This record gives sequence, structure tokens and C-alpha cells, in this order.
Amino acid sequence: MTRATLRYVLHRITEHPDTDVTFEAECLWCDWQATPSTDTAAVDVECMSHTGRSGHKSFRRLRTSFAMVVRAE
Repeated sequence: MTRATLRYVLHRITEHPDTDVTFEAECLWCDWQATPSTDTAAVDVECMSHTGRSGHKSFRRLRTSFAMVVRAE
């Protein structure tokens, strides 16, 4: 009979340090999309400008990041 030793190691998930978070938005009423940016405020301004031009008030906002799992210390 073979015996095994089990060790449990705690892990955590974190944003990958070598990548940027990207923000995007798209109108729920038409095909308009904001230019993806690492600056959330720039995307929000584009959405408000689109609302001013079109009257469309609903947007889907996306935040994209890359993650990695590391051992908790």
C-alpha cells in the first residue's frame, strides 16, 4: 500500500502586476461603443457625450483585468 502526504496551501487571486485594467462601454440602444481605455473617467465622458448627442441613457460598462493565483503568505 502506498501512502500519500497531503498538504493544503492557502492561495489568493490578484490582478496580474504586468498588465493594465481596461475599461469599455457600449450603448444598449444602438451600436455605439466607447474607445477602450485604461482611464475609467475617459470612458465615462464618452458615454455622457453620447447621451448628449443621442439621448440614449443606458450603457453596458466592462472592466477587464488579468488575474493570477499566488500562494497566500
